[in-house]
Amino acid sequence: MRRAWRSPRTLILAIALGAGLAAVGQSSGSVAVAPQYDTTHVYVAPADVDSFVKCFLGTFGGASTRQVVATVTPTPSSTTSQLLQTPHGTVSLFGFTTPVPYPFGAERTGLLVTDLDEAVKRAEAVGAELVVATFPDPIGRDAVVRFPGGVLTQLYWHTIKPSYAAFESLPENRIYVSPDGANAFLRSFLEFSGGHVVKDEKSADGSEIGRGGYRFRRIEIESSFGKMLVFVTDGILPFPYGRETTGYEVIDLPATLKKATSLGASIIASPVTVDGRSSAIVQFPGGYLAEIHSPASPTQ
Repeated sequence: MRRAWRSPRTLILAIALGAGLAAVGQSSGSVAVAPQYDTTHVYVAPADVDSFVKCFLGTFGGASTRQVVATVTPTPSSTTSQLLQTPHGTVSLFGFTTPVPYPFGAERTGLLVTDLDEAVKRAEAVGAELVVATFPDPIGRDAVVRFPGGVLTQLYWHTIKPSYAAFESLPENRIYVSPDGANAFLRSFLEFSGGHVVKDEKSADGSEIGRGGYRFRRIEIESSFGKMLVFVTDGILPFPYGRETTGYEVIDLPATLKKATSLGASIIASPVTVDGRSSAIVQFPGGYLAEIHSPASPTQ
């Protein structure tokens, strides 16, 4: 296995970079609104929309906005669209009745910003690519950017300012990047978001991502957009790890899993407990994969 940073000069640079990552963004402000305005994008077949809604809301609580049929892309298309708002995270649900235009469906999240033009400008200034130029949608404007490391994200701005209740627990945006792309992604996103590193674990237990005995870098980030969990791995990941985009925190994992499976979800990765946290991966009707976690009970 290759060992990095062998020379003293390179080691000093690496230490400086690590310290810099923790500080980046703390004084730069943010274009974020608040975590409850950011959504996970979920695409399912129209026939699966109702079963997904029933299962997801039955698992996490909350309610759906009225379902509409709209064009939400800059080129012709048609989809059902609704917002599933729960105490643990929000989903933008799409059931396209036409082919999905590129690159939609590959973006993982939508982030509401205070000023779309300023957000795009900031993203490009920190190394992100503008993949889809700003375009109007039925309730505002959007753009799609790609951060270093290949992380595709949609940025939103709403014509009428929404007002949503804060989450009971913040969901995690789960990001998988390579060692070669990790620092570039971190520096870019931290500066864009005005966030900070909460914890940077250099030798985390691979059991959390389905590889017992493997060690990897695990980074927790917080910003005005919410929580992010970054996994820096060699890319050798057993299914379904790397396919899930969001982690949802609940009080009682076994009870939540029982509720989800009773409503049609399947447990794809059985619960595992690592460093005081129990987690599992669930597949909801329509194929959406989600990580669900809770603090481990004293008996686990």
